[in-house]
Amino acid sequence: MEIYYFDNSGTSSPKPESVYKAVEEAMKEYNANPGRAGHRKALEAGRQIYEVREKVAKLFNVSNSLNIAFTANATESLNFAIKGGIPSGAHVITSNFEHNSVLRPLFYMQDEKNVKLTFIDTYKEIEKNITPETRAVVINHVSNVNGTVQNIEEIGKICKKYNLLFILDASQSAGYMDIDMKRDNIGILCLTGHKSLFGIQGIGAICIGDGVEIKPLLEGGTGSFSKLSRQPKEMPEMLEAGTLNTPGILSLGAGIDFINKIGLKNIREHEDMLSKRFIEGLKKIEKLKIYTSFTEKQGPVVSLNIEGIDGGDLAQILDEEFGILVRPGFHCAPLAHKAIGTYEIGAVRFSFGYFNTEKEIDFALDTLKNITLQI
Repeated sequence: MEIYYFDNSGTSSPKPESVYKAVEEAMKEYNANPGRAGHRKALEAGRQIYEVREKVAKLFNVSNSLNIAFTANATESLNFAIKGGIPSGAHVITSNFEHNSVLRPLFYMQDEKNVKLTFIDTYKEIEKNITPETRAVVINHVSNVNGTVQNIEEIGKICKKYNLLFILDASQSAGYMDIDMKRDNIGILCLTGHKSLFGIQGIGAICIGDGVEIKPLLEGGTGSFSKLSRQPKEMPEMLEAGTLNTPGILSLGAGIDFINKIGLKNIREHEDMLSKRFIEGLKKIEKLKIYTSFTEKQGPVVSLNIEGIDGGDLAQILDEEFGILVRPGFHCAPLAHKAIGTYEIGAVRFSFGYFNTEKEIDFALDTLKNITLQI
């Protein structure tokens, strides 16, 4: 059976061949502990990792590549940013379209650090909700539930005007949309490598803007300042406790090389075309409810429900009978499901990537239409 993969919001698949090769090379050629020894293999692994820092810095316009720390994923990056960058008692503005990787750290801060939270639907509501106690804005760039795109350039202007820390969750947008830390006044950029950046699972990054102070949450070995009883305050060692994921980091570098080769604009236009084709096709199908962006821009993520069919059952039918792979449920974003009216039932999510085709979109549309006709 042919497979139609529409779960790119979870993990992009397939990866470019160059990514697979980079992981294999990392395991065979750079299989040493970077920054922990002076022998040739450790030094070469460290050099390779430094080159990936430079690639990340260039892609997102980070002024100093040493202000980039590699993490396990965006969840770890966001915990660093929220728990290490937001002061106790502060007021924080965030959105109803946040993933639990933002919500749970914020609720922790609310319960343990007396942080006050305001939730909005779109970036247009930020300025009117700013108070004298507001210290930060934490925003999901692209919703992993319905593709709502927040205007980060406008958010950055507001944050600059009111001297607020802008923390961006770029899990769904890094590798799909243009992100510029300086232009967009982003204080802390959090991202994962295994989605639109085409890396493997288990690699993420946090990029710290100039002048932004953050406290480490983890302490441990860094390969430097070993006599200190505390974690070093210098980046990136401050946030990189323990052995780095060399294969993951090099896969991220290969993914960025692929993006630069194809062109970010070309990738975005292709995925936008697929999303538009899918949405327009869905509108012609009866007994089907579509959940799309709350703003003027639509990301490559569309959720839906079919009247009379449980979302889990629909996903199972699509998988077992037609080879269509999607994700049902609540997508680790409960407030987003409240916002779109699916808090009790969830939804079935289709998310598109660069390797999806128009033929695959049309097959999915035909399949959904045939399913509705049998109800």
